Amino acid sequence: MSQSNQYVAQSQPALEILLAAPRGFCAGVDRAIQIVELALKTYGAPVYVRHEIVHNQFVVDSLRDKGAVFVEELDEIPETDAPVIFSAHGVPKSVPESAKARNFFYLDATCPLVSKVHVEAERHFANGYEIILIGHTGHPEVIGTMGQLPTGAVRLIETAGQAHSFKPNNPNALAYITQTTLSVDDTDEIVAILRERFPSIVGPHKEDICYATTNRQAAVKAIAAKCEALIVVGAQNSSNSKRLVEVAEKAGCPKALLLQRAAEIPWDAFEGIETLGITAGASAPEVLVDEIIAAFGARFDISVSSIATAEENVAFKLPRELIGAARA
Repeated sequence: MSQSNQYVAQSQPALEILLAAPRGFCAGVDRAIQIVELALKTYGAPVYVRHEIVHNQFVVDSLRDKGAVFVEELDEIPETDAPVIFSAHGVPKSVPESAKARNFFYLDATCPLVSKVHVEAERHFANGYEIILIGHTGHPEVIGTMGQLPTGAVRLIETAGQAHSFKPNNPNALAYITQTTLSVDDTDEIVAILRERFPSIVGPHKEDICYATTNRQAAVKAIAAKCEALIVVGAQNSSNSKRLVEVAEKAGCPKALLLQRAAEIPWDAFEGIETLGITAGASAPEVLVDEIIAAFGARFDISVSSIATAEENVAFKLPRELIGAARA
């Protein structure tokens, strides 16, 4: 066998990787992580964080290594002068009330776009509306939003079927809000059903599903039909990441997987493919995307193209009290 033929026999299969853009960190996630990092730098360790600051184990572990202590509830925190930080998903009103009762110094890392939904809920309640929240049972953002108002003031709808069967107390005094990380298409379907059944229902002034969720889903739609398989880099408890898997499949990708790290790649699932799509949920850092690309580069002769459908330049300000302390 000649040298050239020997090279061909041993060469790696070609693989085209299409990178969806935008992907990865959104402004709310970036702000929340910055709050924890700046608090650690300003006040020193420990800094307590209620719930995962964002839904990504790599990020949580990195912050834990720097001195962050993660708890699920405030009663796990001893008496302390250390900062207590609320996660980006938002919390029920009972949480800051409990923090005040224990004289904790707390910082709220709730995404401003989630806070916007909280304000909407309070406004609708003050105007006498029965409120429908479109979202997923048990998600921290949903728990936080429902916890802005008295028990029973917010009714949760998850599916189109529930929208069809929903029975309001007064069909002429209804308003709806949504979780910020839902499937745009699924939410549109539910909203259409509600509007058809209750024409006077009041919605948000501006869409509740955040810009980052919308942009990442649009970017996936742009590449899904061109890919034989698609990887969403993100955590299993990340709502926006799970929605990206669903969007990819509905948009024509035959196989979409949610993976946190390169170590989780099921290589058998990618045998024989020639085109792979990659995106990342809003709480997944770009380093994990790079890690997965490198893993494929070790097994395939890869070419990487970025397919951009939008540009993002959103940034949110950090809490004033933290900025002031950091400067001091």
